[in-house]
Amino acid sequence: MYDEKTIQLDQFMKVIGIAQSGGHAKQLIQSGQVFVNDEAETRRGRQLMANDKIVYEGETYVVPAIE
Repeated sequence: MYDEKTIQLDQFMKVIGIAQSGGHAKQLIQSGQVFVNDEAETRRGRQLMANDKIVYEGETYVVPAIE
């Protein structure tokens, strides 16, 4: 499906500690508070690749290389 390694947005948010659960991540994403590469993202299944930038509450997180 994808040639490059990816991680879903909601999973990434749990890994870095923004969200406590998948349901919590879903609420944050669907509220329009999460930006991916400077655009509001409302899809929790959005596939992220290395170097994508996620912004939440003024904090920027960069996706590391995914093994």
